Amino acid sequence: MSGINFNSWTENATRLGMRIQETLAERTKDFSSLTSSGAGYYDTGEEKTKNIKAQLDSGNEREKLEAMKRLVAMISKGRNVSEYFAQVVKNVAAPSLEVRKLVYIYLLRYAEAEPDLALLSINTFQRDLADSSPLIRAMALRVLSGIRVPTIASLVMLAIKKCAADTSPYVRKTAALSIPKCYSLDESQLPSLIEILSTLLRDRSPLSIGSVATAFETVCPTRLDLLHAHYRRLCRVIVDVDEWGQVNLLELLIRYARTMLPRPTASHDNPGEEKEEVDPDLELLLASAEPLFQSRNPAVVVSVARVFYYLALPSQHHKLVHPLLRLLAMSLEAERVVLAYILSISHTASHLFAPHYTRFIVRSDDSTQVKGIKTRLLRNFVTVDNFQALLREFIDYTDDVDETQVAGAIQGIGHIARTIPESTAQCLNALMACIKSPHDCVVSNAVVELKSLVQTQMQGATHAGPSSTLLTIVERLAYRIDEIRHAQARACIVWLVGQYAADDSPNAVVEGVVPWAPDVLRKIAKSFRDEARGKFTVPVKLQSVTLAAKLLVLSPAHGTLIQLAKYVFALARYDRNYDVRDRGRMLQQLLVGVVPSIGATDARDVGGVVLRRAQVRVVLFEGKEIAAAAATAHDDAATTRRGYHLGTLGLVLGRDVPQARLLPDWLEHGVESSLRYSPDDAPSAPAAVTAIGHVAASRPGLGVVGTGGHSTPIVVLTPAGSGVPSPAGSVPNKDGWTNLDKFYASESEEEEESEEEEEEEESEEGEEGEEEDEEDGDGDGERSGEESERHSDEEVRGAGLPRTSEEEDGVKDGDGSDVEEGSSMIAPLSFR
Repeated sequence: MSGINFNSWTENATRLGMRIQETLAERTKDFSSLTSSGAGYYDTGEEKTKNIKAQLDSGNEREKLEAMKRLVAMISKGRNVSEYFAQVVKNVAAPSLEVRKLVYIYLLRYAEAEPDLALLSINTFQRDLADSSPLIRAMALRVLSGIRVPTIASLVMLAIKKCAADTSPYVRKTAALSIPKCYSLDESQLPSLIEILSTLLRDRSPLSIGSVATAFETVCPTRLDLLHAHYRRLCRVIVDVDEWGQVNLLELLIRYARTMLPRPTASHDNPGEEKEEVDPDLELLLASAEPLFQSRNPAVVVSVARVFYYLALPSQHHKLVHPLLRLLAMSLEAERVVLAYILSISHTASHLFAPHYTRFIVRSDDSTQVKGIKTRLLRNFVTVDNFQALLREFIDYTDDVDETQVAGAIQGIGHIARTIPESTAQCLNALMACIKSPHDCVVSNAVVELKSLVQTQMQGATHAGPSSTLLTIVERLAYRIDEIRHAQARACIVWLVGQYAADDSPNAVVEGVVPWAPDVLRKIAKSFRDEARGKFTVPVKLQSVTLAAKLLVLSPAHGTLIQLAKYVFALARYDRNYDVRDRGRMLQQLLVGVVPSIGATDARDVGGVVLRRAQVRVVLFEGKEIAAAAATAHDDAATTRRGYHLGTLGLVLGRDVPQARLLPDWLEHGVESSLRYSPDDAPSAPAAVTAIGHVAASRPGLGVVGTGGHSTPIVVLTPAGSGVPSPAGSVPNKDGWTNLDKFYASESEEEEESEEEEEEEESEEGEEGEEEDEEDGDGDGERSGEESERHSDEEVRGAGLPRTSEEEDGVKDGDGSDVEEGSSMIAPLSFR
C-alpha cells in the first residue's frame, strides 16, 4: 500500500513540476516582451517575417497578436506590407480586442489601396456599431469612416447619424470627428452632415463639444448662424471641455463674437472717467475663458490670450501678461511661439511687457531665432527708465558671433537714440566705438546706423549749418572709407559726404566745400572700375555719380573738381549696369546750366529746360528729410509680421502660409441678442411671497428655533381630545404692514406677548408639579385613558377614515417620528 502511495506521489510531483515549468516559461516570455519595449518586432529579417501569414491564419490568439504587432512595426518603418491584406481582413472580427485594434490600424493604412477587399469587412463594422461596448462602437465607426472608398460614403453618413445619437459621449465624439472624413469623401453629403452637426451642438457632454467645434470649422465654417441658440451654453461649458477641444472651441467663439456681436467701445464723457460698453454675451465669453489662463496646456493659454487681445477692451489686456510670461519657462518650443505672440502684441501695446523686460534678456544658449526675437522685443520695450540698462545690453550683444544678432544689437542702439533724445550722445559714442572693431560686420552695421542717426538729427538743424558734432562724425567716416568693405556701408558714407559737404567758411580750401569731400571723390574715382575686390557694387557707383554732381554744384568753378566729375561721368556712361548709365546721363544733363562744359557741346542737342544753379541745388540737396522718416523701417526687421494675426502659422514662420484663415472684422451693431436665447437661460420661477415672515420660514437656518436651526412650521397648542380644530387665524395677519415703523412695532408687540405666554406656562408647570405627588394614583388612570384614546385613533385611521385638522398639522421630529398631538415646536415643553 505504501508503494502505491509513493508512486502516486511521484507522478503528481512530476506533473506539478512540468506545469510550473510551463507557467514560468509563459511568464518569462511575457516579461521579456515587456522589458524589451517591443524592440524585437522591428527586426524585419526574412526569418522573422516568413511565418506571418501562417500566424494570421492560426487559431491561437497569441500568434495572431504577434503577427499583427510585427506588421504594424513594419508599417512604422515605411515597409509595404499590403501583401498580407487578405489574411488581415479575416481577423477583423477576432475575439481579442488587442488583435482587432491592430487590424483596424492596418485597414486604415491600406484600405484605399485594396478597396475590393476592404468592402468585405464593412458588414463586420456595421455589426460592431451595435456592440454593447462603446469602445467597440467607436472603433468601428473610426475605421469605417477612414476607409477612403467613395462608394461607401452613404453608408458612412448613416453610421455617423446613428452614432451621433448614441448614449455614450465617447461614441458621439467619434461621430463628430468622422464628419470631416465623410465630407472629404463625398461633398454632396453636406446638407445631411450639417443636420447631424446641429444635433451634436445640442450635446450636453463636454467630452464631445471640442470635437464638434473641430468638425464645424472643417465642414461649414461660415454657418455661424447655427450657433445662435448654443452660444451661451458653449461659453459656460468651455471650462469642462478637454484641452485641445478648448483650443478649437475658443477659435470658433472668437469668429462668432467678431461676426455676430457688437464691437466693445470705451468713451471718455468726463475728464478722468472712462465709460465702457461691452455686450453681455461678450462679457460671458471673456469671464468663461479667463480661468483657462491657469491651464497646463500652452496651446490653451495662448488661445485665451488671443481671445482677450482681439475681443476685450485695452483695459483688460493686462490679464494676458503673466500667463504668457509663465509659458516662457515651460519649454523651448513653447518659448519660441510665445515670443512671436509677444512680439506681435508689442507693436501696438509695448507698455504691457515693458516692466518685465528682464525676462527677455538674451541667453548664450538661445537659438538664433529666439535671439533675434528677444533683441527686437528689447528695442520695443525701451523707456526713459530702462534705456541705460538696455544700452549696455546692446553694446554687449555686438560681440556675438552671429552676424544677425550683431546687426540687431546695433539697430537697437540707434533705436534708443531716436526714442530717447537724452541718450543721443551716448549712442553716438557707442556706434563710433563700433567702427574701430576689427570685424567687418560690426563696422558696416555701425556705419549704416550712424547714417540713419545723422540724417535724423539733421532735420532739426538751422540754416546756419549742421552741428559740429555731427560733421565730426561724418569726417571720421570719410577718412575711414578705404577700411570699410561692406558695400552698403560704403554707399552710406559717400551719401553722407555729398549731403553735408557744404562749407560757407571763407578759409575753405575748395570754395563752398568741406576739405575732406574732394578727397573722397578722388578715392572713389580712382577705384571706380576696381570690382575685383568686391568693394564697388551698384549702390556705391550710384552714390559716386551723385557725389560728383553735388560737389560741382557747391563749387562749379574749381577745375580739379570739374575734371574728376567728367572722369566719373565718363565711367558711368559706359558701365555695364543700365541704372548707373541712366543716373550718369541724367545728372550730366542736369548740370548743363551750372557747368556748360560738362554736358553736350551743341545747344541743339540739349533738350528740355536748363536749370539754374540754385534750382539744381534744390533738386540735389533738398527734400531728403523724407528718407529719415523711412529710416525707422529697418529698426524692426519683423515689421512684416504685423500683418499676421495671433494664432496663425505665418506669425511664427514670418512668411505667408497658404489657406490661412483671416480674422473677421467687427460688426458695429451685431445681430439681435434674442437669437441667442435658449430655454436654459430662463430663470426658475421664485415661490410666491405672502409676507415678510414667509422668507424666514422657508429658508434653512432662519426658522423660529434661531440661526443655524431648521425651519419648522408654527403649531398652536390645543387641548387633547377637545375636537376643536386649529383656527385659521391663529397666526397673526401681517398684510397690514405698510412701512418699517409698523413692522417693527408689531414685532415688539409679538415679543412682549411671547414673553408673557412663557411666564404663564412656567407658572402652570410649577403648579402641575405640586399636584403630581397628590394625584399619583389618578395619573395611572389618566395614562391608561390616553392610551385607549390613542388606540382608538389608530383603529379609525386603519379603517380609512379621514384625519382631523389636528392630525393633518402633525410634524416630524429630527428622527422622522410623529410628534404627539398637543406638543409645541415653539418652545421645548416637557410633559410627564
